[in-house]
Amino acid sequence: MPRHLPGLLLLLWPLLLLPPPPAAPSPMARPGVRRLGTRGPGGSPGRRGPAPAAPASVPYSGTGQPGGARGAGVCKSRPLDLVFIIDSSRSVRPLEFTKVKTFVSKIIDTLDIGPMDTRVAVVNYASTVKIEFHLQTHSDKQSLKRAVARITPLSTGTMSGLAIQTAMDEAFTVEAGARGPSSNIPKVAIIVTDGRPQDQVNEVAARARASGIELYAVGVDRADMESLKMMASEPLDEHVFYVETYGVIEKLSSRFQETFCALDPCALGTHQCQHVCISDGEGRHHCECSQGYSLNADKKTCSAIDKCALNTHGCEHICVNDRTGSYHCECYEGYTLNEDRKTCSAQDQCALGTHGCQHICVNDRAGSHHCECYEGYTLNEDKKTCSVLNQCALGSHGCQHICVYDGNASYHCDCDTGYTLNEDKKTCSAIEEARRLISTEDACACEATLAFQDKVNSYLQRLNSKLDDILEKLQANEYGQVHR
Repeated sequence: MPRHLPGLLLLLWPLLLLPPPPAAPSPMARPGVRRLGTRGPGGSPGRRGPAPAAPASVPYSGTGQPGGARGAGVCKSRPLDLVFIIDSSRSVRPLEFTKVKTFVSKIIDTLDIGPMDTRVAVVNYASTVKIEFHLQTHSDKQSLKRAVARITPLSTGTMSGLAIQTAMDEAFTVEAGARGPSSNIPKVAIIVTDGRPQDQVNEVAARARASGIELYAVGVDRADMESLKMMASEPLDEHVFYVETYGVIEKLSSRFQETFCALDPCALGTHQCQHVCISDGEGRHHCECSQGYSLNADKKTCSAIDKCALNTHGCEHICVNDRTGSYHCECYEGYTLNEDRKTCSAQDQCALGTHGCQHICVNDRAGSHHCECYEGYTLNEDKKTCSVLNQCALGSHGCQHICVYDGNASYHCDCDTGYTLNEDKKTCSAIEEARRLISTEDACACEATLAFQDKVNSYLQRLNSKLDDILEKLQANEYGQVHR
């Protein structure tokens, strides 16, 4: 304080800084009207659920809630095209008008200001209307607050309808810095007044709301509550504010931060996403899924993607889905998976010795194999083992002269011409020599009979000797066939 001020002013200065005592509630402040409103699920820039009023004893922290309860990254103001419409009529005293400007500056402090964030304009009104600055004029908080501090009252009159009409026609235009409908940026107006409008505000406010402007009405002291309700958007209990004096109006700034705050469900952990929560800004989010999973119809839970069904797997033979939402490739029987884990190569199962064939294993071009049998054998129904088919062909029949195959794995022996089959059904005897011996000797004579018997015995011995030689050869041949 400069030393040259009069002593009386030095004594009174602290008293001048004190806020005026609370006035009695206005008779227009009817029961049921909320003193502080919050934006809910039905409105443009709101938050979910009403917030309790901040205790007056807790100092303002600049975080949107007493004590800075909203942590960084959890609450971020949504981008807005925001126009303050402030009453500076004669009923608003200079000190009270300063309180209004402080209220506006504190709301600006709670917002994210910038060309891509919130843009702010101020419309000053009394009996006339003046646009103090447009939405595109200032792009940072400091220049905005300096511009607000320079605003001076207009005095006389309370033309609230004209002020709303001017804001709609001149402040909320693309030329003045408002963003177009395709941007989905909410258009919000906060009108502050302490009196009754002196023009037809009802129709003007209705047109403003119909054009997409969301209207908040802040009444102070002698403000007409019915007029506030006519101006404000629905629901009224969230858009109509009332304070008894300008001395406490600045405390509404924290409540407007709550109103314009976009809660981040991903940071709060209230998103209910099964896998991943993605913040989209402005309090919005969406759920995504980990690799190998797709988002279900509920947009929250995830299911493993059937990549095999999508035919994008690249497996040459077989695609197998895994529980992890991924997949792996396999090969048909007789093939092995190559190093690329996609393609397959045929196995030589015959060379591996895993074929199970009793006689012969034959590789097929398809990477598989089949079994075959030696000559004289047939393949059984198991396609692996073999049974004797033609013993004559095998040479193990034992016939002295001729082996005759009868089918069904049976056979019989026969003799060459001039021979007859003996009783053993294997060996043969010469027919002509026996007849000759019988015809040249006297069958009745003993000598002839004895001579015949000796000759026959001698012949039989020779035959037996030959037969033994033949049998030995046959046995050696059969042994060789079996052990090939």
